[in-house]
Parts: sequence; structure tokens; C-alpha cells
Amino acid sequence: MLKELFAQQNNYLTYYFDHLDLAKGEEVIQTCLQTKGLLVLTGMGKSGIIAEKIAMTLISTGTKAIYLPSTNFLHGDLGIVTADDTVLLFSKSGETDELLNLLPFFERRGAKTVAIVSNINSRLAQQADLAISLPVMKELCPFDLAPTTSTEVQLLFGDALAVALMKSKGFSLESYGENHPSGAIGKKITLRVEDLMMQGESVPLCHPHKLLREVLIELSNKKCGCLIVVDEGNNLQGIFTDGDLRRSLQSLGSSVLEKKVGELMTKTAFFIDVKERAWEAMKLMQKDPKRWIMMLPVLENQKVVGIIRMHDIIHAGIS
Repeated sequence: MLKELFAQQNNYLTYYFDHLDLAKGEEVIQTCLQTKGLLVLTGMGKSGIIAEKIAMTLISTGTKAIYLPSTNFLHGDLGIVTADDTVLLFSKSGETDELLNLLPFFERRGAKTVAIVSNINSRLAQQADLAISLPVMKELCPFDLAPTTSTEVQLLFGDALAVALMKSKGFSLESYGENHPSGAIGKKITLRVEDLMMQGESVPLCHPHKLLREVLIELSNKKCGCLIVVDEGNNLQGIFTDGDLRRSLQSLGSSVLEKKVGELMTKTAFFIDVKERAWEAMKLMQKDPKRWIMMLPVLENQKVVGIIRMHDIIHAGIS
């Protein structure tokens, strides 16, 4: 049954994309961009729930917006609407009495009204300042009654509108992070490598001329699973990991202890800059899905200043 429903759903959404008036959609975008005040979103029933979600997306992506239930306007909330605002009214039929009754009041306050409907010949579409029809062939509901396809296309259009405004305004990743200071999204954007890295005496460093037997204690005590190999100027030369130790012992036996670290290390070591996002460090560590890197040397001005571990990134809540 699910396969059949998805096929129907895909057919209905294809109809929407094929018949949507893109020029009218661009007009809606420009109207919103030119709005000096708030975008005020409203709707009844399921359309109202979609309008609320879109308002939340607009707010989090840099557009001043608010959602208000249509029934609240006539009981005091009308006071928030000004001549600088644009009101977006969501309704499949375009015949919702609660929305139609509000139009004169919005007009008196000088606000621009945009009807987002699926019936361009409806009263709401005819009486609003601007209207766009979101084409619906049929609801996914077998009785063609429960709002299913109609709410999907409302959400599709609303999300596209939010992203279009976001791009047009040059809303940056940093700004997005400021709006999402908590949770996984905020941490991905705000946490830097320098916030999570080990530094100072906790960093396992060694020089390439050192014998393996001389640095084993450092490898064990620092509990990082590696040694970062640097020259006298703290420039990265390579990395020597627990894996390198095991492979060296297997191939050379106990004689490996008299080898210089520079002969055993991996010279093509990955590294990350201290100012990069910790999220970027994790992506680099997971670049090869068959062989994750568990730690990265951290550089500043091409000098090793620390080490960041996968464990610390995951523990910080970035995943």
C-alpha cells in the first residue's frame, strides 16, 4: 500500500510543479522582500498549522515574521498590523469566512495582503492585493477531503519562499548560528576547533630523530593514540599512531624500537586549522567511510598548537 500511496503522492506533486505560476511566485517573493515591517502569516485549521511552521522558518532564517491564528485578530491582535506589513493568508479553498472577514480590517490599516490558495477564482484570491494559486490535482485522502496534498504544496511553497528571502538578503551561516545558539545545529555552526582541542602539555609531541623506545612513554601517557611529529620549529612533519606501532611491530619485530620515529611515521598526515569549525574537523575525519581518522593535529600559522579527537567532538554534541 505504501508504494502505491507514494506513487500517487509523486504524481500529485509533479502536477503541482508543472502547473505552478512561477512568475506569480516571483512576485510574491518581491513583495515580501519590499516589506519594511513584518510578514504576518495566518490561516485556519491545517492551513494555519502550515502557516505557523513557515513563520518559524522565516524567523530563523533572517526574516521578520509572525504567525497569528485568524480568530485572534478580531480580539486584539489586529493591533500588531501596520501599513508597513504584509499579511500572507493560507487557505486551500480561498473561501474561508474567518479570513475573508479580516480583509477589510487589513485594508483599513494599510497592510498589503497576499492570498496563498489553490483556487485562483476564490473570493480570497479576488479580494486580496496579490494572489497565487498552488495547484492541487487531488488530495491523497481517498475521499479527496482530508488536507494532505494541499498542505504539502503549501509547505513546499512556504519553505521555498523562506529560502529565497534568505538568499536574497545574504543571510550568512554565522547569522544562522546566532539564531540557533543551542542544540546540534547551533553547535555545528558556533563550536570551533580551538574550543575542543587539547593543547599545551597534553599534546603528544615528538621529534622525528627520536628513537621509538624513547617516545613510547609519551605515546602511552598522553592517551591520544598518536604522536604528532614536529621539527624544532613546531612545523608538522607527520603523525605516528597506535596503528603504525602495531604494523611496525608485525613487520620488524622488537628491532623496531631502535628505529627513528621519522622512519615509521605517516608523512601525509591530515590536519585542521585552529579557527575551523569543529564540524568541519569531524567531516574531515569521516571523509573515508571505510577508515575514519580519530584525531587531527591542529595548526595555527602552520605551527602545531594542539590536537582534536573524534571523541571530544561527539561528546560536545556534534553528530
